[in-house]
Amino acid sequence: MGNILDYLDWRGDLTFEQSPFNEVDNLILSCFSYLDLDEITELKNGDTLCIKDLSERFSTEKKEQDMKAESAFLQNTPVLLEKMARSKRFRECIVGGFVNEILSRQAQQFAAVMIGLGDGTSYISFRGTDDTIVGWKEDFNLSNGVVPSHRKALEYLEEHGTYLQSMLRIGGHSKGGNLAMYAAMQCNEILQEKILSVYDNDGPGFPEEFFSPERVEKVLPKVTRIIPEASVIGMLLTHQKEPLIVASSQKGILQHDAFTWEVMGPSFIQKETLTRRAAASDRSLHKWIDTMNEEERAHLIGELFSVLEATGADTISQIQDGGLKSLAAMVRQLDKMEPHSKAMVQELIVGIFGSWLELLPLPELDKKRFLP
Repeated sequence: MGNILDYLDWRGDLTFEQSPFNEVDNLILSCFSYLDLDEITELKNGDTLCIKDLSERFSTEKKEQDMKAESAFLQNTPVLLEKMARSKRFRECIVGGFVNEILSRQAQQFAAVMIGLGDGTSYISFRGTDDTIVGWKEDFNLSNGVVPSHRKALEYLEEHGTYLQSMLRIGGHSKGGNLAMYAAMQCNEILQEKILSVYDNDGPGFPEEFFSPERVEKVLPKVTRIIPEASVIGMLLTHQKEPLIVASSQKGILQHDAFTWEVMGPSFIQKETLTRRAAASDRSLHKWIDTMNEEERAHLIGELFSVLEATGADTISQIQDGGLKSLAAMVRQLDKMEPHSKAMVQELIVGIFGSWLELLPLPELDKKRFLP
């Protein structure tokens, strides 16, 4: 099966007039905001460029050098831009409103971009996090109250959405999906009327009491929530919208990579339910995180990520590639914790990494410890 890059090869010759905007287009534009556009002078100065011209200005040689150090997910973004620029569907779309800022002492990043589409609408794309451990930690922390990124997303939507004459679609992947949901729920009523749809692509949720019922009722009919069948990030905390569950070419938690979601025609290949392991992970996460107050959640998240960081890996995939060496480092860190925290974190590790643990040649003692 194909992914969003294959979709651009298969259906890129179709204009929006010939084939209306769809859920796959949404994911393409959500991933578009991951592009490093800081060196594109026109966009930094507030000007606009069509995607064809943007691709020409994108320093391919330099980017290829830079991208070698990036995660596999980010390495796909220049390819995405190149294919969009060659496609009849996207090449004349107008890009503008690019911002990329580091916020607060917590070094949170906020980035967003607008894309004017051939159907007369605009898509506001909020950048998410990639497969780095730091990025996953930010996703977990996003679900623990309002952070500077939330406020920037709302400001961005109100500033740019207000002056645009076109109707809006907003969305993002991972953290970006969470920011899109927050901005749509919190913006003024006039702007809410301009929003055609909100796309949450495997983004974390919010505490149950986060939004008033009135705000939820106004925006929820416009929301499309998409998660892979082994979703972890997209199952965090509370969501008001039932998800569209899609197939992925990856296994386990690596399905968070949106470039692995499987496409056929103008749609994703759907699955009826989460995988068994994803359902177990969801139960573990909700068992602990949902019942805690903000301070307790922050402590648990800190403990969980101290175990992941103990491996010395930068990305989730590197942890899994490390095999028994990664597991040994995680066990050593677990053993430093007080019993209650240790029990909670160990259960979360089993829920999140169960598919990986099952593949490891574990000694009998560790099998009893980590696997049911």
